[in-house]
Amino acid sequence: MSGLWVFVCGASGAGKDSVMGWAATHLGDYPAVVFARRMVTRAPHGGSDHDPVTPAQFSRLLASGQLAWHWAAHGFEYGIDVRYAADVAAGRTVVVNGSREHAVGLLSTANVRVVNIMAEKELLAARLERRGRDAPQEVAARLERNDRFENLQTHHTIVNRGLLADAGRSLVHYLAPGA
Repeated sequence: MSGLWVFVCGASGAGKDSVMGWAATHLGDYPAVVFARRMVTRAPHGGSDHDPVTPAQFSRLLASGQLAWHWAAHGFEYGIDVRYAADVAAGRTVVVNGSREHAVGLLSTANVRVVNIMAEKELLAARLERRGRDAPQEVAARLERNDRFENLQTHHTIVNRGLLADAGRSLVHYLAPGA
């Protein structure tokens, strides 16, 4: 019995971290779904859930086979610990906070699903400005980058433009229809 990897991706400002956090809270007692912690070569900041690692640490993890998945985005390296592969092998669904760039090549993999969280461009811009993490030119570049993923093939799409609970419920129902 093999489980699934579910890569949740979306534009900066789409609310991916918030939607995943809502779903994780509501599936906390549901052992068939595991939310992976990702490692990122970036210092921690408000609103992001990751384990910070240095570039040297990341290189060592990669070289020693300790990463089940890895990719680069926005000038940082991202990785998922190989220990989560045991959850998939045991039949569980492992949810990964992923990247659209990385997800493009995953659709043909048998035990991988891709979920895209989206929001309208104006809403993305407002959320990025409110977040205050990026300079105005970086916000513009992030918004421009979204055009490359307009036709991203996914297994499930969530439009996050209203209540967080609505988007969160959509993810919960996708991950655990019987929960």
